[in-house]
Amino acid sequence: MTVAAERTAVPFFAPDLFEADREVLLEALYEVGTDPEQKFILGRRTARFEDALRARLGSADAVACSSGTSALTLVLAAMGVGPGDEVIVPAFGCAPLASTVLAVGAVPVFADIDPATLTMDPERAEELVTGRTRALMPAHMFSVMADMPRLRDLAARTGLRLVEDSALAQGGVLRGRPAGRWGDAGVYSFVQVKVFGMPGEGGVVLTDDAALAGRVRMLRNHGQDGRNRFLHHHVGHNSRFDEVMAAFQLHRLAGLEERVARRTAICDHYSAAFADLAEAGVVAPPVGGDGRFPYVYTLLCEDRDGLRDHLAAAGVDAHVYYPRTLPEQPAFAPHARPGGDWPRAREAARRNISLPLYPHLADAAVEHVVSAVRAFALGRKA
Repeated sequence: MTVAAERTAVPFFAPDLFEADREVLLEALYEVGTDPEQKFILGRRTARFEDALRARLGSADAVACSSGTSALTLVLAAMGVGPGDEVIVPAFGCAPLASTVLAVGAVPVFADIDPATLTMDPERAEELVTGRTRALMPAHMFSVMADMPRLRDLAARTGLRLVEDSALAQGGVLRGRPAGRWGDAGVYSFVQVKVFGMPGEGGVVLTDDAALAGRVRMLRNHGQDGRNRFLHHHVGHNSRFDEVMAAFQLHRLAGLEERVARRTAICDHYSAAFADLAEAGVVAPPVGGDGRFPYVYTLLCEDRDGLRDHLAAAGVDAHVYYPRTLPEQPAFAPHARPGGDWPRAREAARRNISLPLYPHLADAAVEHVVSAVRAFALGRKA
């Protein structure tokens, strides 16, 4: 097998992710492009898409915007978070957890993670609350939702706002409540690799707070109120949602459960196949259970780099999310609280590796991934 063939046998992201939806995308483009209204952003399709999300997720309001990152920024700004304030975020996760806090002039305070979920540890978060803390911003990152009941209780006891970064967690349900519905506001992302992905950028803010939703709506469109064009109540952003993508997503809503089910089945198959590998230094997420969601499938491996090299040689593309903690990133290190320590986050950064996972990943490809992981782990154990 050539090197090129090895690297493409089981790609991490499906190169033909939207092949089955080509006609849907062309129809959406034609529909919007030939509409006499000629409105390409924040039109009636965006409103219909917001209504569909509200109905599906049980929120009082849904505000579509240009990305999951912009959704977090808009929520923090709409809450009045700004200079002099602190927002507690997990020390392990994606850059927007810190960059959105800095974007509104506040300071990210990094909490260590729960090793079972790789998400914000409520106990560590509580230790970090000060008189300057304005909000908690947990994120669901790696197949298992954060402990939202405890974080919600912490926010209530301390008078903090709770912003739930559910950008990755579509399909997650904890104690009967969907991801994104535990806090004052929740956020989803629709970038192409997400469970409800699309061939472009997009996100949404979910909330039951009418006043908060109203401010987010204005801030996403340069601070205008939607009724009086060119009347700007706030210094806002260009974070508007695209009408073609709204039409596309409305078409694809019908197949969402099927895609979630297929991804979940692959996750469960992986976990069952890897359940006996812990002694060999490969730890898999548990099968099924409350709060699970099928975005990425992440193993913890003592010899992560060795496993990645072995998978590459077997033609399996695997990714690392993420190779370093947020407070160790050059962009965020100057803002980290002096003396802070995040041993669990550092350990997760050292050991994590994610396997291919998407709805039309063939059964044969899944078995190839399983065989490659097991061969490495059992060979290492021997």
